[in-house]
Order: sequence, then structure tokens, then C-alpha cells
Amino acid sequence: MMPLALVADGEKVEIVDFIKKGKSLFCHLRDIGLITGKVVEVVKNQKHGPILLRIDESRLAIGRGVAMKIMVRRIK
Repeated sequence: MMPLALVADGEKVEIVDFIKKGKSLFCHLRDIGLITGKVVEVVKNQKHGPILLRIDESRLAIGRGVAMKIMVRRIK
């Protein structure tokens, strides 16, 4: 397991857990489709700034701090 913020461009990962599960953050992530078991693709992840994800047919940018709280596992 690793934080989503450390995943390289083009990799697909499955969301497995959230750290520091604050209710408001968890609800926000759920509302935008980031839930346990969801597979997402990292479209763009630079050293600074937001991370661009593909979720189903949508694209979504999330902040690096939030991405550090989303634990994922690589899909082979």
C-alpha cells in the first residue's frame, strides 16, 4: 500500500483505505467518486501541484495533501 500522491503517471490503482478519516473529508471524497474498491488512473502527477485522475470516464484534480491521505494498491 502507498499514498496516491506517490503514484506515477499512467498507473492504475485501487483505493484501499483512507488515513485520518475526518467525516467531512470522507464525505467529500465519496461524493466525487473516490471510495474504497474504486480503480482510478493517475493521468498527471508532478512533484508540486494537484494530481489529475481519471475516474471512469471523468477527469478530476485533487490536491497533493488529500492524495497523501488516500491509500492505494497498484493494479497489475
